[in-house]
Amino acid sequence: MVLATFAVAQDTPNPEPTAEPSMTMLRLAQIIRAIDPEATPSGNMVELTIDDIPVIVVADPVADRMRAMVPIRSAQGLTTEELMRLMQANFDTALDARYAVARGRLWGVFIHPLGPLEKDQLISALIQTVNVARTYGQTYSGGATVFGGGDSNGIYQELFEELQERGEEI
Repeated sequence: MVLATFAVAQDTPNPEPTAEPSMTMLRLAQIIRAIDPEATPSGNMVELTIDDIPVIVVADPVADRMRAMVPIRSAQGLTTEELMRLMQANFDTALDARYAVARGRLWGVFIHPLGPLEKDQLISALIQTVNVARTYGQTYSGGATVFGGGDSNGIYQELFEELQERGEEI
């Protein structure tokens, strides 16, 4: 009886999720305007602010690419240790956003094909990109998830133990 029920369940097709329309410049701008009504479009770029953090979104429909970028700081003076930490974060804590250096600046960046980009992916991209900027110098995190195979867990454990020791002195 259980096997028959299982077989029937397998034969019943799953309803197809409703596909979103392809991301276009117009749709991208509409989503961004819903997030920040003060967003400023200029050609293939839109500037917006999320929690007082400036965000630049650039899209190229011909190349089918988009990128969301947040300036973090000047790249001048970044130490070898800081650069190593940024690369570790790119591996396990920055999620889909990344730290990058361009034009003398350190950036939080999310890069994705434009056409298949879904609304929720765009929103998540903006959140993660803002978070890598916000957590720079601290947890270097794009969000709550950490890939367990990297170096950050050990770094966080060391920080936890250090803070725990400090707490014992109080």
